[in-house]
Amino acid sequence: MTKATIMLTAINDVKDFVGIVMKYDYDIDLISGRYAVDAKSIMGIFSLDLTKPIELNAHTDDADKFLKEIEKYIVK
Repeated sequence: MTKATIMLTAINDVKDFVGIVMKYDYDIDLISGRYAVDAKSIMGIFSLDLTKPIELNAHTDDADKFLKEIEKYIVK
């Protein structure tokens, strides 16, 4: 599993992020507090608290290309 922390601050960020995530076959979850949602679900993402960083879990060990694509959303 590959983990990262991301921040999605605007509606367009969420739309762009979901568009990227949809290209990948493996499961990707977003966790905020005690809630976990499918990163491929726009409605699920909007149910999270987007004012705080969100934990991302990609269920693969080969996420280099994916992480490069979402680099602008990763909190360093």
